[in-house]
Amino acid sequence: MTELNFIKIKPTHAQEICQKVALDELAKQLLVQDISPAAYLEQLIANALYPDAVSFLATALPKREATWWACLSARHNLTGSTPPASAVKAIEAAEAWVYKPTKELCQLTQSAAEATEYKTAAGWAAMAAFWSGDNISPVAGSIVPPSDDLTAKAVTSAIMIAATAAKPTEVASNYQLFLQQGINIACGGDGRAIQLTAKQEQTWDSPPPE
Repeated sequence: MTELNFIKIKPTHAQEICQKVALDELAKQLLVQDISPAAYLEQLIANALYPDAVSFLATALPKREATWWACLSARHNLTGSTPPASAVKAIEAAEAWVYKPTKELCQLTQSAAEATEYKTAAGWAAMAAFWSGDNISPVAGSIVPPSDDLTAKAVTSAIMIAATAAKPTEVASNYQLFLQQGINIACGGDGRAIQLTAKQEQTWDSPPPE
């Protein structure tokens, strides 16, 4: 079996990534010496350790790509004909930063996330974008860099909320879908071609990150 080519992930050993991830006991047992990120992620998925797999991949991906992944899951989570306006605005703010990661657009994501009360995947996607910036201080002229692990935590929250918001019988398939999207992104794709419906595809009016 040919191993996946994670061109977006710099570490060559999963252990390096797992130093920043809280894993359950079985996931730790699967972390054999010198296992690659791709092989380790495949093991996590094969054993249905989906939360661990999400946390691992969210930590392994660069922040911009990880935030894009969160946006994909949040878009999938918007069901019904009238999704909450706050959720739509939060996703749009996060996407805007992904398309053009400027300081100005990054700052706008915080208020968009706050409007969701941090109860939705969209709100956490927006926080992923905000925490990917270089300053989280609310005081003008003051600079407080975010902790390096915050983006991955926000991405993990977004994806887990999106996966578990559905019926219990759909949770596993949602995790599998989102993880396949994340794998596609790690391999250099944009994740959008992975089982998206025509209706969802119409919501994207800007190109994904290159």
